[in-house]
Amino acid sequence: MADTLDLQDIQGLIIRGYGNLKAACYILLEISTPPPAKIWLSALADTIATGQTGQGEKALNVAFTYAGIKKLGLEPKILAMFSNEFINGMAIPHRSLLLGDVEESSPEQWMWGGSGTRPIDMVLMLFAVDDRELSDVYNTYAKTFTANGLTEVLKLDTVDLGNKEHFGFHDGVSQPVMEGSPQTETPMNTIKAGEFLLGYPNEYGLYTDRPTIKPAMDPKSLLPRDSSGSGNADLGRNGSYLVFRQLRQDVRGFWQFSDEATKNPDGSSNPTARIKLASQMVGRWPSGAPLLKTPQQDDQQLADANDFAYYQSDPCGYNCPIGAHVRRANPRDSLDPQPGSEQSIAVGKRHRILRRGREYGPPVDPAELLTVKKPNAEDQDRGLHFLCLNANISRQFEFIQHTWINNPHFDELYDDADPIVGTHYPDGGTFTMQAKPVRKRVTGLPRFVSVVGGAYFFMPGIRAIRYLANPTRAGLAPALVMPEKETKR
Repeated sequence: MADTLDLQDIQGLIIRGYGNLKAACYILLEISTPPPAKIWLSALADTIATGQTGQGEKALNVAFTYAGIKKLGLEPKILAMFSNEFINGMAIPHRSLLLGDVEESSPEQWMWGGSGTRPIDMVLMLFAVDDRELSDVYNTYAKTFTANGLTEVLKLDTVDLGNKEHFGFHDGVSQPVMEGSPQTETPMNTIKAGEFLLGYPNEYGLYTDRPTIKPAMDPKSLLPRDSSGSGNADLGRNGSYLVFRQLRQDVRGFWQFSDEATKNPDGSSNPTARIKLASQMVGRWPSGAPLLKTPQQDDQQLADANDFAYYQSDPCGYNCPIGAHVRRANPRDSLDPQPGSEQSIAVGKRHRILRRGREYGPPVDPAELLTVKKPNAEDQDRGLHFLCLNANISRQFEFIQHTWINNPHFDELYDDADPIVGTHYPDGGTFTMQAKPVRKRVTGLPRFVSVVGGAYFFMPGIRAIRYLANPTRAGLAPALVMPEKETKR
């Protein structure tokens, strides 16, 4: 029987994406003086939107980097129980190689989160029905920062593009649903709560590593108890790891490349072929219709279609290329050891994430970029604030990024990284379109998406936030237990 979700203790962003709240911003903060910051945080806990909160006109959520959690005064042995990925951070050299954060995407070039930038301890995420309401909410909190030991490092704004992203494609079609949450989905897209929330069984039937402590260290019983039955206080329960990456999109480069690669023999543009190539790289048409179901032309009626499997109907990639972005990011039933089976789907369920991102920067009509070949005022900074939630950063986000997105040999391909968000080195990437009697290939793909900032955060449960903010924690004896280790298969 599934463990009932503690919706009142789970931060709302984990349960829903606030689709009704069109305006949002992310405030990156440094904890300059911890004692007043903890008092501020204690008061903030009462205003945080939870999974039980109704659809109001505004919402607030908060998450912390390892440096921020450390400043709040947790004992070293408790800190050591967080995941290694969270502790070491996103910007260390070997992780940059793993994630493909090299060259222009190197942390040395980042605007925030890199080694040469100001420390980030916390992100305050604000959501509202419109920009005016959001501005009022932001100003209300911004006035409190300095007096409470907080320094605003950067304010990251967002833009509402409806259901589109900057390249012009329908976004957010395919999302998993957490078992026990208010939403429902097909069995293939319904995932155990423990894949996204700490303190619940995951797809292995185990509890992912998390900080748990002896009850003596929680004399006020602020924390929930470990549901696995140890009797310990569970600092991790109802929390999740938040991956935050600011991704800059080269909209001009994407569409001009697609145009050049599909020109007619006389050098004239072929709009139909241009859109088809772009759609093959994405794996869906601009409307969102999957190429698997309609490989030759867009079909608005299939814009939200998501109940399909690749191996059963398109094992060779003749409809949707094997290396297309959406096929790599979620291979569905195409995974070894038994593609097309329930076992294959079960493997995929261990590598899913909840996406909660928002676009930033002014919208632009891609068609207009083709009329002017050189950068101009239309080439303002624009892209995606990529946010995703997972209980195991290594097995979920990092696995997807390294093994599926950036892997040039994904599913027996020869030299194809993800054509949309993959890392393409100076000589350019390759994209293969499987076909009969012979496949087609385009070469020289530049990098269309680059990373300009990022960090790993921990989004605690509400009770854990109150524990972190509690000034009476200090001085308690370090009576600790180590969590059960998660076994990987």
